[in-house]
Amino acid sequence: MSFIFNHNDTIAAIATPLGTGGVGVVRISGKKSLEIISKIFSTAINEHNPPDFNPNRIYHGWIFDTNILIDEVIVLYFKAPHSYTGEDIVEIQGHGGINIIKNILKLCLKSGAGMADKGEFSKRAFMNGKLDLSKAEAVLDLIHSKTDKFSHAAAKNLSGNLSSHINKLRQELLDLLSMVTAAIDFPEEVNEPEYYFIEKKLNYLIEEINRILKNANSSNLMRDGLKVAFAGKPNAGKSSLFNALLDMERSIVTEIPGTTRDIIQESIDIDGIPVTLIDTAGIREINSLNSASQIESIGINLTKNCIENADIVLFVYDLSQGLQNEDMEIFESIKHQKVLKIGTKVDLCCHPERSVPVGIKSLTAYWTDSSVSPQNDSKPLLVSAKEKIGLDLIKNEIKKLVITDDVSHGFCTNIRHQECLIKSKNALLNALNACKNEEIQDLIFIDMKSGLISLGEITGEVVSEEIINNIFENFCIGK
Repeated sequence: MSFIFNHNDTIAAIATPLGTGGVGVVRISGKKSLEIISKIFSTAINEHNPPDFNPNRIYHGWIFDTNILIDEVIVLYFKAPHSYTGEDIVEIQGHGGINIIKNILKLCLKSGAGMADKGEFSKRAFMNGKLDLSKAEAVLDLIHSKTDKFSHAAAKNLSGNLSSHINKLRQELLDLLSMVTAAIDFPEEVNEPEYYFIEKKLNYLIEEINRILKNANSSNLMRDGLKVAFAGKPNAGKSSLFNALLDMERSIVTEIPGTTRDIIQESIDIDGIPVTLIDTAGIREINSLNSASQIESIGINLTKNCIENADIVLFVYDLSQGLQNEDMEIFESIKHQKVLKIGTKVDLCCHPERSVPVGIKSLTAYWTDSSVSPQNDSKPLLVSAKEKIGLDLIKNEIKKLVITDDVSHGFCTNIRHQECLIKSKNALLNALNACKNEEIQDLIFIDMKSGLISLGEITGEVVSEEIINNIFENFCIGK
């Protein structure tokens, strides 16, 4: 790897979110860290008296700008290479006021530090061998995790869960390549490995890559979340159901059709999946040209756009009114997507443990018509927002529609990891086919080496500067 990276630069940045809080942290990293903190920190309030800093100790004192007192702080010193970045690091923990922390940072910059770029502390950790690339990306996942389950998966990657397994696969492939290389370079002294032996090793490596990729869909969902939009005609019970799932009064609910005219979004956690629920305007034909109707028409157009871009659509139908032509027309327009059919207001029809209402029977017959829905085995979920009936059924069905595995028992990967794994797998499959045809091992070697390079891109053993910069630019400044 070849990167433009100046180890002599000392950088500083605010490492905590700006705002009013108990503590704010400014971080300094580089060779001048001690020199800079000694200029602005004193253990005595009446004179400039910086301590002789010893690593891994806590120092209480004061930050001064010449003779002006800025804040009472705690200073921590971590000596290279035993620090997050592998360089000398000083962390200043002051009070969490915006002006205080900004003033401390300005003092650091005035005293010789440069302003850190996005992710530069973690980038230095990678460049200095403190983190491999998959662990650095796990730091980013941990910071942005929206659910407990994903934060646990990210923490496992930070501890080396993915990188250690990738390194094991790389070593297996490297050993195999070494055997083939030795036979190519010294044909009179070293025999070629048997084709069945190479085939066995390649099959093992491909199976292991498939095992890592098994949880790819779950990883992406827990990282990026899921968009779930409500669809149905006015007064079908969408907003009531939206509020019930959130367990809060977020959308306005009235008996007047068309109450919801804008898009309302809120997030919930469904068993580790961050889900954005999107309440929408009821879909119907607007004939009037008055201002109220024009506003509702705009809301309906926004609804159609949201539904088209949703991962899952909750088709909401009022059981107490029976299945009507407007309902079927709406369903026809969305049936190409992942749809959950939901019959609302079941409490108005009958007790859910008693006989099935006539309206539900007609609806079930409609769904079982194979010309209507590709999901013809899916019957509507019977719910009541008012009585909180069937809410868990909806959450379970949302999960079942999009997740078939559990990343907490496997490997957490991102899109970049998955692309590298797929490239490696394809290269190894090419090598496997060549091996089965007993082609010359020089050609098999080329595909196996391509597979090795792709695995190395995951941990950063083989990676371009463009990829490195792109990864760390997604970090916040100060991390």
